[in-house]
Amino acid sequence: MTNRNVHKILTYCIATVWIANGLFCKILNLVPRHEQIVSRILGNDYSRLLTILIGLSEIFMAIWILSGFKTRINAIVQIAVVATMNTLEFILVPDLLLWGKMNSMFAFLLILLIYYNEFNLHKKIAQQN
Repeated sequence: MTNRNVHKILTYCIATVWIANGLFCKILNLVPRHEQIVSRILGNDYSRLLTILIGLSEIFMAIWILSGFKTRINAIVQIAVVATMNTLEFILVPDLLLWGKMNSMFAFLLILLIYYNEFNLHKKIAQQN
């Protein structure tokens, strides 16, 4: 399989993670734990609205990923968002996380995947052209 194909597959997989978390977990509230996390961190008054806005932001991230616009900035933003969200959750609400404090390991793996896809594979493809 070529670098271009692997990059394309990983890009779709990463975008799917953002869509699934934004649409299914947050907007459609199929995983109520996400709203509980928002409620505990940001307060209960507007937790549903804030959860929906976070979900919309995640869907926007997926669209940005799929657009191919400013991919390096996009990757940096993704890494910063995943690291920030997971650090806050690790410190403030580890009891609400699916795998507790082990969630940070999965977040780190996602960060590595995003980094590899953009700063390794995408760079190799650009050099080949």
